Amino acid sequence: MKKTVLTFGLISGGISALLMLCTIPFADKIGFDRGVYVGYTAMVLSFLMIFFGVRSYRENVGGGEITFVKAFYIGILITLISCACYVITWEITYFFFMPDFIDKYSAYVIEKQRAAGGSQQAIDASLQQMKSFKAMYDNPLYNSAITFTEPFPVGLIISIISAFILRKKKGGNNISVPATA
Repeated sequence: MKKTVLTFGLISGGISALLMLCTIPFADKIGFDRGVYVGYTAMVLSFLMIFFGVRSYRENVGGGEITFVKAFYIGILITLISCACYVITWEITYFFFMPDFIDKYSAYVIEKQRAAGGSQQAIDASLQQMKSFKAMYDNPLYNSAITFTEPFPVGLIISIISAFILRKKKGGNNISVPATA
């Protein structure tokens, strides 16, 4: 199991890291609104390795059989490895190449609020929140924790779906269908 989890976890993490590094140079052109869609699409693509990893384990180690629980366990382990790669890539990128990321994001939030006709009091409150967020985000442990929460829910969902689809009991029938009268 270790070999399967490590192999597919690192492939997933590599894909995630590569896609992140490929999109960062275009972050200003993509914009923060559309960047969310690009980022989560990249995560889904990288987490497809969960499905292939669970299937590989089922076919090569499990003799064509795997329970939902075992498949989910393998999927979560692959997710954790992939998320670790994602976090490490972001930490290096943020602290060494994009230390002004939060400043740019803050300017975007304030401009959006002004364009929507926000009051000066609301804008000032947002500015204060952004300053506080930047101070917290500049702490590598906090930054890592927040960054980890971005891809993990996606990996969790894909692990559940993969485990459900790939579960297979002895005899080959993995979904019971009630008989009709």
